[in-house]
Amino acid sequence: MRPLSDYLRSFFLVELLRGMRLTGRHFINRSITLEFPEERAPKSPRFRGHLALRRYPNGEERCIACKLCEVVCPAQAITIESHQREDGTRRTTRYEVDMFKCIYCGFCEESCPVDSIVLTRLDTYHAEQSSERVIDKQKLLHMGDQYESQIAADRAVDAPYR
Repeated sequence: MRPLSDYLRSFFLVELLRGMRLTGRHFINRSITLEFPEERAPKSPRFRGHLALRRYPNGEERCIACKLCEVVCPAQAITIESHQREDGTRRTTRYEVDMFKCIYCGFCEESCPVDSIVLTRLDTYHAEQSSERVIDKQKLLHMGDQYESQIAADRAVDAPYR
């Protein structure tokens, strides 16, 4: 019975007609190809891009040099040195992230008690020299200042799940 049905299918070109129907369906639909970099795919508020350090609204940096991010980093990409100020609080004197080592796991962001270090939505960045792989505190703070509105909006959307 099976050879007969196979013969009839091949005689009436059933598989060819199915293929043409599928091709016709996709021929009518709009293409989903994006023209990068002019067009970008939408990203989740939880997207893990370039690292940044945040400041409080009064301009003071949030990092309290607790070193939790340095401890939880599985790639050991974060280096922190700190000093104690006259008022008894600690602040970082050196905060560096080796971007070649960073695996964007987000453990640093999760461990931070003051939401200082965050992962931004920035996914396209480059380094032209090997020495640019280590991002220092000033560059991280500048990155946070530059994308603060986006970071705050993403944190607000993600707040119910934290």
